[in-house]
Amino acid sequence: MLKEGRCEMMAFPIRTMGRGLLAALVIWASAALPGSAQDRVVVVELYTSQGCSACPPADSLLSELADRPGVVALALHVDYWDYIGWKDIFARPAHTERQKSYAYAKGKSMVYTPQIVIDGTDHIVGSKPMQVADLIAAHAERITGVELSAEREGTSLRVSARAAPGVRGPMAIYLVRYTPRAEVEIDRGENAGRRLAYSNIVTEFHEIARWSGETDLAIRAEIAGDARVAVLVQEIVGHDGPGPMRAAVAVE
Repeated sequence: MLKEGRCEMMAFPIRTMGRGLLAALVIWASAALPGSAQDRVVVVELYTSQGCSACPPADSLLSELADRPGVVALALHVDYWDYIGWKDIFARPAHTERQKSYAYAKGKSMVYTPQIVIDGTDHIVGSKPMQVADLIAAHAERITGVELSAEREGTSLRVSARAAPGVRGPMAIYLVRYTPRAEVEIDRGENAGRRLAYSNIVTEFHEIARWSGETDLAIRAEIAGDARVAVLVQEIVGHDGPGPMRAAVAVE
């Protein structure tokens, strides 16, 4: 059974990382991020909670990454801290289950916040911007062997993918909807009295297809509403667990 907990560094007050230091680290990180000329897109998943006092620096880091070219940055709010005084209004049980699936795939017995998962493989405390930047830069150079495109056509999304020779599934095709930005007044819990800003808040994350990679993929999915859209192609490992990301694209 997986345990839900915080990592040890979360015992330190979040003020130990001041805004000036965070800003400097993010500026350094931006230099390491892939440019728009590159086709490779790196997926950054932040598992966070409004009820976690250690999460605001990680939320701020994700906000800095949200508009960077070559990055799909997603905030998945979990529900396992809701009991300590504040119920996260963006939390979804499915996000908690996805985070637990990552833990199972890695052989870990605990999940925590803030946690960042980069391209489905590297797990790191979400308030370590320099390490996050290094990992993004490293993954931007990784050859994944999958070309992916997605295009809106009215209320549907046309998704196409092609795998290089030797690249085989199973791979899951995920449709992700998210809200670009929101601010929340926190009345209770560890962040009581604070007004916090969040970016790329995931509101929908579901599998729309399985793909072997043996033939080209061409599918359509309904996308009602104005929420932003991303499509992810992710390897399936073990007993239906999430593995490395093969491709991703954000659709305007």
